[in-house]
Amino acid sequence: MAAARQRGPRGSAVLELPRKPRLVCVEYPGLVRDVGAMLRTLGGEQGVSRIYADPAKRLELYFRPKDPYCHPVCANRFPTSTMLLRVTRRSRKKQQLDPEEQIQPEVQFEMEILGIVTTVYKFQGMSDFQYLAMHSGPDGKQTSMYDKVLMLKPEKEEFFNKDLPLYIPPPIFSRLDTPVDYFYRPDIQHRSGYNNPQVSGENLIGLSRARRPHNAIFVNFDDEEIPTKPLDAAVQNWKKVCTNPVDKKVEEELRKVCSRISVSISLPHLSESLKFPSSSYLYRLMAVALCHLHCFLCLSEREGNG
Repeated sequence: MAAARQRGPRGSAVLELPRKPRLVCVEYPGLVRDVGAMLRTLGGEQGVSRIYADPAKRLELYFRPKDPYCHPVCANRFPTSTMLLRVTRRSRKKQQLDPEEQIQPEVQFEMEILGIVTTVYKFQGMSDFQYLAMHSGPDGKQTSMYDKVLMLKPEKEEFFNKDLPLYIPPPIFSRLDTPVDYFYRPDIQHRSGYNNPQVSGENLIGLSRARRPHNAIFVNFDDEEIPTKPLDAAVQNWKKVCTNPVDKKVEEELRKVCSRISVSISLPHLSESLKFPSSSYLYRLMAVALCHLHCFLCLSEREGNG
């Protein structure tokens, strides 16, 4: 949309701001020589439009769009209020009458506002480490393994039974794409006489954290044997807390199969981590596993009394 150009008081141009169109700016981290190749690294026009429709998503750039193992570079979305201008410089040489006289060409600039930029995507993070599937030969020549690893079409059973090179790259190498300051903390000063525990796999928290010891018993529905008494640790924890004679009487009056609500109401002032492991066991794979508790204490006492 061409804008009406006028002269201001000091020779500056006065342009009329158009209402349309609204544009989106992408600060591409590279020198663009082929617009089509640049759009393919961003997922095409449809991919950019899909990301723009969701303000919470980040624009991803794949430097190798045909490589499924390529780690993208992400751009953050920011609001802006800028304009896209088209500036045209026109120069016209004047007719030279005197051959010894140097005449400066007449230069004229024309400006046109193409649109208003309301959103900009900025690539502020660093690129992640890239791992290429290459095989080094005896002569040092690098050979790509993508033809052997990638399955581009439906294959027969022989394809899955033959030996293939082991290529299992991690999904990401760096969890953060921007550098952050890490503050080293001093060692914790314990009181005298404290010994640090030995470092082993049992007291280290990994990706798959072990279940915390709560002294509860879980039984599968198809198990032939069922427990008849709680764990010793659960009994010891129960004796430390259960000192009220009313709680002991309620425990003796529990039925063989009780609901969680009934046990909670019967022993309201005690923690669930104490009263459930010491008086019952649960079924894992069962429709009522989360609703009913099977009280083995009452069962064993009644069997012992005939």
